[in-house]
Parts: sequence; structure tokens; C-alpha cells
Amino acid sequence: MLRNKKILLGVCGSIAAYKAAFLIRLLVKAGADVRVISTTSASDFISPLTLSTLSKNPVLTKFVKNENGEWNNHVELGLWADLMLIAPLSANTLGKMANGICDNLLLATYLSAKCPVMVTPAMDLDMYAHPSTQQNIKTIQSFGNMVIDAEDGELASGLSGPGRMAEPENILKHIDSYFSKSKSLVGKKVLITAGPTYEAIDPVRFVGNHSSGKMGYALAKTCLKLGAEVVLISGPSNEAITGNAALHLIKVQSAKEMLVAAEQHFTKADIGIMSAAVADYAPKTVANKKIKKSEDTLTIELTRNPDIAKTLGAKKRKDQLLIGFALETDNEEANAKKKLEAKNFDLIVLNSLQDEGAGFAHHTNKVTLITSKDSLALPLLSKDETADKIMDYILNLLNQ
Repeated sequence: MLRNKKILLGVCGSIAAYKAAFLIRLLVKAGADVRVISTTSASDFISPLTLSTLSKNPVLTKFVKNENGEWNNHVELGLWADLMLIAPLSANTLGKMANGICDNLLLATYLSAKCPVMVTPAMDLDMYAHPSTQQNIKTIQSFGNMVIDAEDGELASGLSGPGRMAEPENILKHIDSYFSKSKSLVGKKVLITAGPTYEAIDPVRFVGNHSSGKMGYALAKTCLKLGAEVVLISGPSNEAITGNAALHLIKVQSAKEMLVAAEQHFTKADIGIMSAAVADYAPKTVANKKIKKSEDTLTIELTRNPDIAKTLGAKKRKDQLLIGFALETDNEEANAKKKLEAKNFDLIVLNSLQDEGAGFAHHTNKVTLITSKDSLALPLLSKDETADKIMDYILNLLNQ
């Protein structure tokens, strides 16, 4: 999968920088075209001559190329690459990536890169375990970056534990797996609903819920990475996805608006993912003007909203997959299985409000994937990681 792939390798100041030489040899042997950006401190650990000899390309360290005013164009570098890989990633560069600091060529290239970014942290175990480091790792993951976890082993300090940079052979497996997966949804169309719906009471008030849309948007990002064309029907949300021509974003407010859009696009979809938290009820009548305070109580008559997932389930073809979400507070798995059958889902993703860090508005999630045949409980993960796991499961269903 790596033949003719363009890999932009960033090397940071770390004793693990020596592994970059072995990694480059493996990448080149696999047929990849490798270019290297080295930070100034990385040159203290491994020479640019070594890296350039192995990569067969000059090693870039500074913005200025020569005394004639030529420069190393960080924008072009980010556009050239199929993948930007930073190995090793030091705590210093990690912190700068997490906070948008740009004081060298590597960071400027990272901030302007259009390609996917993969990193392999390397540092002593106390540095790696520090809350600021772990938070920075979560932050860059929330940006969509892929993190290859540090391995457990002997460290340069003489200590032993987590923090050791992943071995080049293992990094190569991650890269190969990424490129194998990255084409797995090419030619497929995916419909995703996300966020809450707001059901108007009057021009300024509504019935709604606390859904942020984070999970649905994370799923959309993962599907785009896998090569799919994505129609994302979103209720009100502060989440955003920019710069991807394969995304068709439709913004709606109410359940009825979401239903119209979903019915229109589901017929062309190979996969439908119903992650939106659609309001079950809406006011029977909507006031044309703001309702003024008068009595101590106010009665609003509600009427049942259309069940979007059930409507699509009734129309689902044999060549389509339909995935639902269930947020439960009691008898979670039993209730989820009822919805799986009643709404003709192929898979239902169960959230429980009993799990800390799961549910609305969190950056993390803890879900159980349930089909008619089995179930898989996932640990607490970031919503981006959860989206990746969900899509891995869906891909298995797609290939059955």
C-alpha cells in the first residue's frame, strides 16, 4: 500500500531520533517517496546527512533555503504529502501543536498541511504520564490527528515504562493499515444525521436537548478519511468540518426539516447513520410573537414528532446499512435491542448516561455496539477514536 505514497517525515529533538533512520529505510524499501523536515534540536541527535542519504532527498530544517532568498515553502510541502508523520514527537513539539505555536518549519508545515497527520510520541515515562502531556495528546487527537501510542520498555534515563517511541516496524504497520483503510469507502455514499433538533415554541424559544453534535461530526470526519461521499444533516451545532469537497452539509432546525432532508438523500446512500438526538415532541402550535409572561404557569401542548430512523428503516433496501443510536438510563441493552428490531437497524450504538464521560457535550464517549447476533462494549475513548471504532465495525458488516 505504500508504493508511490508521499510521506513527509518530521523528526524532533529526542534520543529516539535515531529510529528515524530505520523508519526511513523501511518506508523507502516499501516504495514510498520520503522527505524529511528536522527541527534544529533533532540535528543534535541524528545528522541531516544520515537522513538525507537514506531518504535520497535533502533534509529541510529552516525556512530560508539559501543566501539568494529562496525558501522552503511549508504550504507546498503540506500539499505534496499523502501523509505527514512526526516520529519521534517530543513533548515540546506536542505542546506547540496543541496550542497552535509556530516557531519553526516543521510546525508551520503542520499548521498548513492538508494531508492527514500521524504522530509517535517519545519521552521519559514521567513526562509522558504528566497530565499536561496527556491533555495535549487528547487535544491534537480532537483536531483529527492520529496518535500511535508510546510503547512500554527501557528508556534512555535508565527507567522502564511507557514513553518509548513505537518501533519502526510497528509504525510501518500503522501507516500501511491507514492507507489500506483510507480507500475502504471510496465510491460509497454515507448519510449522517447529527446534533439536536430545536422545536419552536415562539420566535425566541424552543424545545430541545443538550446534544452538541460532536459524535455525528466525528463520524463524518472518519467517513471522509475513508474516502466516502458524506451527506451530513446537522441540527444546531457549533461543530464544523471545512475544506472537504466530498462533504455535503445540510443545516436544519426541526425534526420535520431533518426528515425531509433524510428521506431525500437516503435513497442514494449506501450507509445511513442516525446519530442525531431528535426531539421526540414538538409544540402543537407555534406562536407568531414572543409569548409574554402573564400567569404563574404556562401550558404547552406537545405533539409527537416523526420518527426519522423508523421511517428510513421501513424504506431500507437489502443493499443498504442503517445504523441507529440509543441513549438510555435504565435497562439499557434491552431497550437498545428493542429499537434495533423495531426500526430495522443493522447496528445500534448504545450510550448510557450512567457512564461517566459519556453522553451529550463530552469530548469522550463510551458505547456498546449491538447487532442481532452479538455486542461489543468499547472503553471510554475520545469521540474521534469512538468514531473510528464504530466505522471499523460498520466496515466489517459491509463486507459480510
